[in-house]
Amino acid sequence: MNVVQDLGAKLSYLALAVGTRVYDVDSAPVGVVEEVLTDERWDIFHGVIVAPPGPEQSHRFAHREQIADLYERGVVLSVPGAEMRDPGEDPPAGVVEEAAHHPVQADLRRAWQRLSRPR
Repeated sequence: MNVVQDLGAKLSYLALAVGTRVYDVDSAPVGVVEEVLTDERWDIFHGVIVAPPGPEQSHRFAHREQIADLYERGVVLSVPGAEMRDPGEDPPAGVVEEAAHHPVQADLRRAWQRLSRPR
């Protein structure tokens, strides 16, 4: 089954909602959008933090280059879900020491810190 048929119209990252389902290249569900990472000042889309479907799994980061399309009711990746990185492994999405001086990286660092706090 091709899930893309059921995801609605394509849309911009600016309209992508938290909670939107994320599917890998094989249409397998990999989670939901937890955070859309952007630099509003420069109008740059970095990617999305994906919350896993189960509590035993960790959050993942889908870089913009790993995202094939954005739809009203879904994000479709261009890679298998296993290729998404842990946000801490990807400098733009993780905590990076030098990020404190760059506004884009500082925003990404704050997003990661918020996500990695114990709940």
